[in-house]
Amino acid sequence: MAQPHDTVITADKREDFLDRANELVPQCWPEIMRHDPLAGKHWLQLYERFATYQFALLDSRTEEFMAVGNCLPLVWDKPALDLPAEGWDWALVQGVADAEQGRAPTTLSAIQIMVAPGYRNRGLSARMVQLMKAIGKAHGLTSMIAPVRPTLKHRYPLATMEQYLRWRNDDRLPFDPWLRVHVKSGAHMIKVCPQSMRITGTVREFEQWTGMRFPESGMFVVPGALVPVEIDRETDRGTYIEPNVWVHYPGLAEAVPVNEGQVG
Repeated sequence: MAQPHDTVITADKREDFLDRANELVPQCWPEIMRHDPLAGKHWLQLYERFATYQFALLDSRTEEFMAVGNCLPLVWDKPALDLPAEGWDWALVQGVADAEQGRAPTTLSAIQIMVAPGYRNRGLSARMVQLMKAIGKAHGLTSMIAPVRPTLKHRYPLATMEQYLRWRNDDRLPFDPWLRVHVKSGAHMIKVCPQSMRITGTVREFEQWTGMRFPESGMFVVPGALVPVEIDRETDRGTYIEPNVWVHYPGLAEAVPVNEGQVG
């Protein structure tokens, strides 16, 4: 349900959309997550090729961005169980490649949803999922996939993602709140994508990104990361391979349309 003072806008309607969306990034993501090389290479394509798929909730009283959603269309016509291990990186590269080669997309892939800190705990995450599904439906897509980064996994970096997925609350819903939002919104949890993002850099870069020092080679738990980082001082290389969780929305027919008059 719409909040009384919000407006849905898409990136093609606001020249400052990208700048405003970027203001939320350091408030929502740990520093290490901002150094995926494929994101660096392809991120602007979301706004140049797929501007109508990038959207935000705007607080009409303050002009603040309450939440931002990024997604893109791609070709996927295989069973959900066959979704690739590369997850987030794959979805971004695949969507751009499909557009460059003129292939007609069939599926929407979520890329991220960010909710500004001052607007959390208001149910906006679930609303953003519904709006994303509605965008996919409006573009004639038939399903949605998402390489989900579980919200609380960083608190349990030594647990495998497979273990974490088995954890349940008393209501038998997923322990993780972001996974719960997706399940309640109609998604099926499919499987772990163990190589969803691959981030590499020098030891010095990883020290800058994490605020830590790495005196020797080994596996290290670092702030915000879902699993430990590997440091190899002999090769001057740090490696972070993040697992995510594939979820699948098998149909978008039930997607709630964006109310007329709300689209900026």
